Amino acid sequence: MRPAARLRAGTLAGTVAAMTVLAPPVAAHADPEPSTKELQTQAHKLADQLEQLTEQYNGLKVKLQQSQRAAKVATDNAARQEKALQGVREKLGSLAATSYMQGGATDPTVSFVAAQDPQAMLDQAATLRYFATQDGTRVASMMQAMQAAQRARKSADERSQQVEKLRGQLDSQRKKVTTLYEKVRGKLVKRDPTQLAKLPVVGSGKAAQALRLAMTKIGRPYVWGAEGPSTFDCSGLIMWAYKQVGISLPHYTGSQWNAGTHISKSQMQPGDLIFFYSDLHHVGLYVGDGKMLHAPQTGDVVKIAPIAGRPFAGAVRVA
Repeated sequence: MRPAARLRAGTLAGTVAAMTVLAPPVAAHADPEPSTKELQTQAHKLADQLEQLTEQYNGLKVKLQQSQRAAKVATDNAARQEKALQGVREKLGSLAATSYMQGGATDPTVSFVAAQDPQAMLDQAATLRYFATQDGTRVASMMQAMQAAQRARKSADERSQQVEKLRGQLDSQRKKVTTLYEKVRGKLVKRDPTQLAKLPVVGSGKAAQALRLAMTKIGRPYVWGAEGPSTFDCSGLIMWAYKQVGISLPHYTGSQWNAGTHISKSQMQPGDLIFFYSDLHHVGLYVGDGKMLHAPQTGDVVKIAPIAGRPFAGAVRVA
């Protein structure tokens, strides 16, 4: 691996090593339970760390795609050079045979192309001097280009493997932090359900962004047929939130049901759409911890509520 590649690899490895999982302090049996404020502080720190890990994970995905593209280009280049060299090899093979039968001295160009290890011959000073003064330079250049392409391909493959390994490590850390965050948030919500609206929304995708924006509308009145920005019905809230992040959804639960990928209850993430009743006449945004954000009904307001209590019909991931 080239020094620059090693440097980049070291930087990435160092970044992963530097990200330590922030666990809540383990209290002794005699210690009091952490206060609400302490739990809030832990939750915010964990959410911030999770956001850092998520963005690093996203960055490594980009680097992996770049490495894979570089490997493909180098592989294609090596294949073209190998094909061209093979044609020269076949032409000079007959020359080598004729030279041998006539008992003459072997042309260094023929020896080079026919050799089992052409690089070993290329490294010999005598061979290089010969190529410097003969037409065989074309063959040597071709061989060097092919070898350079092969080295580039090997370097890109190694880079891809390294990035994939680091991505796996980051994903493992991200899952650990998510689990810790959910535990802390669960304690807070159990103690005071209103705390859920005050906690960070975990995630960096458009669905999480839509949920963050929708949560700014907590307390706004439900109005039939309304789609914001001050009043909403259930599908109008969903449409408004996703529109703010550049995703256009229809103002109708039946169409929103078909606007993305259907997922199971266990796969739900913050910002996913949750549908209820067999005719899909109600929809909300998943918040986490068994809760959703929704505009319930006439006379009520946008709020966070438990998913349980309504007949769950399914979930959809739009982004």
